Amino acid sequence: MKVLIATKNQGKIEGAKRALENYFNNVEIEGIPVNSDVPDQPVNKEIYIGAKNRVKNLKEYAKNNNIAADLFLGIESGINDLLGRWMITNIAVIEDNKGFESYGASPSFPVPDNLVQKVLDTNLSEAMDTVLGEDKERHNHSGGIQLLTHNKISRIDLTEDAFIMALTKYINGEKWR
Repeated sequence: MKVLIATKNQGKIEGAKRALENYFNNVEIEGIPVNSDVPDQPVNKEIYIGAKNRVKNLKEYAKNNNIAADLFLGIESGINDLLGRWMITNIAVIEDNKGFESYGASPSFPVPDNLVQKVLDTNLSEAMDTVLGEDKERHNHSGGIQLLTHNKISRIDLTEDAFIMALTKYINGEKWR
């Protein structure tokens, strides 16, 4: 199965690959960075829109470069106040080569009240740098969540969970579409 994912982030690629390998054999995944067409720090619905736009832009890139794939994946992290409190979540979007789309979300974690405005004004990464210090490994692979959970959950895990949730419409066929 040939899969394209709209990122070069190794943590996100690994998480998506782990999710897919739970259900499919011979998964070949290639990361291609494309724009999300949303602000650097997506808020609320912009999280889904960013992931969806990544898939759309990835499919366009693949078409323009004659790259065939079975699935196209996008994931976007952002801040939302769905529960009346600010939380960080990841939204994953999967679209197959016939245009069928599904989506899912990762577990969310709270943003302290004293950091919400910094996240909204800049982005989560800069806000975390303020509190946790700058760390290239955190930015590319493990994510800040690994530090916040004392090495229990990483960006890979959150990405895997979001894509497993998105896969529910694929792995259950017509009964869940």
